[in-house]
Amino acid sequence: MGITTAWAISSHDDPFIEGLGPRMLPLVEAERDRPGARRSWHRWHRRPLPDYRTWWNPYGQGSAEEAESLDGFWELTACGDHVQELYDGSSPDDGFWLVRDVWEETADTDVMFMSVQNKDYAVASLFHAIGPRRAALLPGWCGNFLLTSTQVQETLPRVERALTFTREEWAAAQDQDWLEYAPDEESVLEGPLRVWRRAAEAGLGLCGVAVKIY
Repeated sequence: MGITTAWAISSHDDPFIEGLGPRMLPLVEAERDRPGARRSWHRWHRRPLPDYRTWWNPYGQGSAEEAESLDGFWELTACGDHVQELYDGSSPDDGFWLVRDVWEETADTDVMFMSVQNKDYAVASLFHAIGPRRAALLPGWCGNFLLTSTQVQETLPRVERALTFTREEWAAAQDQDWLEYAPDEESVLEGPLRVWRRAAEAGLGLCGVAVKIY
């Protein structure tokens, strides 16, 4: 059975961000503290993955170390079980649901980015395309974060460093972003920075969440 995933970055005013914090921030921290998560993160930094077209070798000629690195990368960048609670319903008593209570409460729909993928993960493609050095500049943990308007402005320079490219760097990043896009669809290399800049201009906070939607 296939899966469909979504990575969304939505904008909200500070009271909304502060109200969501007690529910969401412990889940993001739990993702960071998953067994082996930090080990996989450091392994990826020590040994960035090669061209993604070499990953699925039908002859199984990759080394055990290469297989371990790839498995760790997928563990990091696939949707985690803890943040998934925001979509599945972390508290049946209050009926909270990510779609209704966060995404549909976006302060400005122009300040939102969403990547919906079939049998794939948007954060994985972004992180591989930009590499670990740039990925380390992004706040939160592997695409999941909650930032007040002040934090958005404070982190904007780092996000710009992570997602601004020379012509040669842009071509290389695009080559390693394996997702396919419709003509009018923003890529994972474009949408997050646009949203960050717009939120900073508008004085809004941001919520980033990566989940399986079914």
